[in-house]
Amino acid sequence: MSFGQKNSRSRNRRVSNIRQRRQQHLLDVKVRSRTATQHRVRRAMGVLSRVILVAALLGAGYAGARAAVKRLFFENADFQLKTIELQTDGSLQREQVLKAADLHEGENIFNVNLARVHDRIQQLPQTDEVQVVRKLPGEIDIRVVERKPVAWITSDKEISDPFASDVAFLVDARGVLMKQKKLLPEYLGLPLIVGCSSESLEAGKVVESPEAKTALELLRLSARSFLQMRFQIREIDVSKGYCLLVTDKNRARVKFGFNDLQTQLRRLEQFLVYCDDSKQELGTVNLLVQRNIPVTFAEPPATVINDTIEPAVEPRIMKAIPVRAPEKPAPPAPKSRAGSTPVTKATSSQRHKTD
Repeated sequence: MSFGQKNSRSRNRRVSNIRQRRQQHLLDVKVRSRTATQHRVRRAMGVLSRVILVAALLGAGYAGARAAVKRLFFENADFQLKTIELQTDGSLQREQVLKAADLHEGENIFNVNLARVHDRIQQLPQTDEVQVVRKLPGEIDIRVVERKPVAWITSDKEISDPFASDVAFLVDARGVLMKQKKLLPEYLGLPLIVGCSSESLEAGKVVESPEAKTALELLRLSARSFLQMRFQIREIDVSKGYCLLVTDKNRARVKFGFNDLQTQLRRLEQFLVYCDDSKQELGTVNLLVQRNIPVTFAEPPATVINDTIEPAVEPRIMKAIPVRAPEKPAPPAPKSRAGSTPVTKATSSQRHKTD
């Protein structure tokens, strides 16, 4: 046997020592772990380099697209705001709307935030609905539906002219308070809600007191029935706290409770039908009472007798319902002795002519 064969056989011989075998195993594990770590690092670096490359390409593409969009749209003179079309069905002025929307002609149309313009116009107390539309290349259309006032409201009970009062506000059916800069003629005929002192009145706020809400509900219900023509409300006094004291165009005064307004309106309708049939004018009605309702009628107007005007009683001075006494039958005429012909007594002049 040669010397080389002896060396290879000695190398291939299994180490019998336990300590030596353990050290050899640990060395093999460390070598394999180091190799795996190197492979993972190289793989991660490759992935990272590809991600950085893709990100760089996307960033360059985004920057280029942004520059192109800015040049084509935001810096293009063809897209300047040249026309602002405003349509409104009320008293809002153009300057008032544009100032609230912070909208100016000449700026780029794509720089206008339509949602912000919508919200700013919606915050105006007079605005009920608003629509904002962008029309290329240089026009924005604004359509405003204004709140429709249904009454005046004030805390003052002695107010004479709501047009000239600083404490009188217009109010719509939802209870939103308004202070119009331009007063239209039709506002003069609106009903007046007085005595609303339980809350502070301010333009843009919504009334919260139950008295004011009930008064608005009464106006809404009365406008949808027969009473719209026969019973036109001119004033509602809510200061009493337990009822609504309503005065109509004929100065009739009606007390309403806060509950079940529809039933009370039906009762009032019956009294008005009776007034029309009997040709009388209603004076006062207390609808708080459910049975034996107190009702009075107004005095008739003044009459002219012998070229003199008889004074008429003020419509607020009422009288009770008239009750007519039954008429007594007339006595039978006396009969003559000769027959059934009635005998009439002649006057002295007739006797003179006969003689």
